[in-house]
Amino acid sequence: MKIQMMAALAFAGMLAGAAPVWAQGPAAASPPVAKNDYADPHAWLCKPGRADDVCGRSNQGVTIVRADGSTTAQPFKADPDAPIDCFYVYPTVSRDPGGNSTMTIEKEEISVVDQQFARFAAKCRPYAPVYRQVTLTALQAGMLGKPIPADRALAYDDVKDAWDYYLAHDNHGRGVVLIGHSQGSGILIQLVKNRIDGKPVQKQIVSVILGGARLQVPTGKDVGGDFSSIPLCHAASQTGCAINFASFRVDSPPPSNSRFGTSSAPGLQAACVNPAALGGGSGALHAYLASGTDAIVASAAPPKPWTVPPKAIDTPFVEVPGLLTAECVNDGTHAYLAITVHPDPAGQRVNEITGDIVVGKTILKDWGLHLIDMNLAMGNLVGIVGEQSKAYLAKR
Repeated sequence: MKIQMMAALAFAGMLAGAAPVWAQGPAAASPPVAKNDYADPHAWLCKPGRADDVCGRSNQGVTIVRADGSTTAQPFKADPDAPIDCFYVYPTVSRDPGGNSTMTIEKEEISVVDQQFARFAAKCRPYAPVYRQVTLTALQAGMLGKPIPADRALAYDDVKDAWDYYLAHDNHGRGVVLIGHSQGSGILIQLVKNRIDGKPVQKQIVSVILGGARLQVPTGKDVGGDFSSIPLCHAASQTGCAINFASFRVDSPPPSNSRFGTSSAPGLQAACVNPAALGGGSGALHAYLASGTDAIVASAAPPKPWTVPPKAIDTPFVEVPGLLTAECVNDGTHAYLAITVHPDPAGQRVNEITGDIVVGKTILKDWGLHLIDMNLAMGNLVGIVGEQSKAYLAKR
């Protein structure tokens, strides 16, 4: 599936103007809810050996679209013998009617795995639990001034139980990368704080990748704050570290009301680690963008064809080498990943990307490029995981 489903759903929830679900106050007390059985394969979107595995059947084919308009299609190949694991928690996508989603796998969950996680199977064995997340329905209800009960603790507890089951039954001492976006990143921050940071299992953490979130570190430092002993990553050969970023166009930085890149307390700042240049500075983004012309329905206009004149593209994703770079920026108020588009007026490739949230004709600048955080840096992140895997195994 393409990103349009995820974009449409996230857009609907964002209209509420609410803070990210992991940053809101405590949920109202709820009656006890039965725990999920993560021994049941249907409680997982991705799990090696699971029948009808979402990652296993994801189409990750890509077409490289060069500035001169030439194209080359490339297939994708997962590595069933990958030496490490990846554990993914997906963002807010559910349109279920209650405040928390059910455990039924819907097209929304499948779509977001296609966009944000399945490609990592080239470097790691993919695990992605289903969890009873806070829904878009709950965010929309808040927008209308008619809030419905939503149990954020339930969402966290599900992921915690899935993590505990994975460690006990599937991990077998292997290294693991934690990957999340938005609500999923918020849950992972709590999971790392409560269950991993400073615990024996920390030695198995290859890295923690947190897209579209706000990881706090002491001002000018790379360890402390949310995590007491897990530093920020500065090189692909470094393991046991964290990558955190929230994307904004370089010419549309976070406004004062932005939900991302802010400090939660004096002496703290939001972390920004550039997947395109872990050591700092600017770097080329290896983006995997949705290929369809209806890919981002929440934008002011659908994206144009990728080439001029238009060429048929039969893969779900496109690569656009040379079009995008990224650099972490700290303006004293916000720390964020600034995305620059490099047009080639003489070329035959599209010179723009789509991904902003628009209400009517107004761009919601406080959300930046949140919808495509992971798409923008996907190739960089997969490459980093591959290098970290080698470094982790060498140390072991």
